[in-house]
Amino acid sequence: MSATIVRSGAVERIPHRELRNNSAAILRRVAAGESFEITNHGEVVAILRQPVADDLWYAEMARPATRSRGWNDIERVRARRPMQEVLDELREDRL
Repeated sequence: MSATIVRSGAVERIPHRELRNNSAAILRRVAAGESFEITNHGEVVAILRQPVADDLWYAEMARPATRSRGWNDIERVRARRPMQEVLDELREDRL
C-alpha cells in the first residue's frame, strides 16, 4: 500500500487509484472484516465493507441468466472512438 492511505478511526481512507491498483489485496482485507472509505480527488465517494443481510435482499430477488447460447446472433456495434480513450476517461487518467 502507498503512503496516501489515511486511517479514519477503524476505517482506512484510500484513493480510488489505490483500490484499482491493489484490488485483490484490498478485497482480501474486506473479506477479513476491514472497511475502507474510497476517495476521488480527496472526497469520500464510497464505503467498501462486507455486505450485511440487508444488502443482499436484491441478490435473492434476482434470477439467474436463462440464455446459454445465441450470443453470436447479437448485432455487433462499432465504437465511435478507441476503447482505450473511453477507459482512460472513465478512469480519470487524463489531465
